[in-house]
Amino acid sequence: MTALRLLRVFLHVLRGLWTCALVFPLVGADGRARRIRSWSIDLLAIFRLTVVVRHAGSGALAPRALIVANHVSWLDIFVINAMQPCRFVAKSDIRSWPVLGFLCARSGTIFIARGRVRDVRRIFQDLVSSIRNGEHVAFFPEGTTSAQGSLLPFHANLFEAAIDAGVPIQPLALRYVDANGALAPQADFIGEMTFAESMMVILKAPRLTAELIVLPLIDSTGAHRRELAPAARTAIAGALGYSG
Repeated sequence: MTALRLLRVFLHVLRGLWTCALVFPLVGADGRARRIRSWSIDLLAIFRLTVVVRHAGSGALAPRALIVANHVSWLDIFVINAMQPCRFVAKSDIRSWPVLGFLCARSGTIFIARGRVRDVRRIFQDLVSSIRNGEHVAFFPEGTTSAQGSLLPFHANLFEAAIDAGVPIQPLALRYVDANGALAPQADFIGEMTFAESMMVILKAPRLTAELIVLPLIDSTGAHRRELAPAARTAIAGALGYSG
């Protein structure tokens, strides 16, 4: 059965490549968004991953906001895209990944070279323009994946984009659980694990559920990015039941 699902993943990736190369140039932004959402939903179904969206308190996905989420796995992008297609900020080395780099680039991913000040400034302006143009933009402020049960510190730099664009922060809390509701370690993509290893672990795992919790907006008016980053981290940690 694992071999069959692996074949389905391969065929689904071919479908994505065909769509990006031949369909995307012919359709507008709404058409691309619909296809990204549909492709993401179908990919997660192959991995037997069910997405459950919850709303905490007054949490509701805003039409214009800077989306931030904790980062567990490479699956996170597709889980969020299954709810709302976004332009994601990702490390520049992902662009060179075989196949996946091409799919990310054609789906509007904004690549950033960490540590290069000029590149960060360019990306920052791209983020602000995208938000002002009504696009949904998302990033993972931890900067890398972390094991479920804890959160890394949130980097504050890109939170400035929400202030300049005049939009709030939209926090999303994400976790992967098994049939008993316990955190599923199979979803963790950390340490020296390769993408291929992670994919095989998930394909062999029992059916998992991705819980995506939409949290109340954080107003950026008059705020500083160094206030917004810990506020978002506290909100996400609280929703996940993490301490610290």
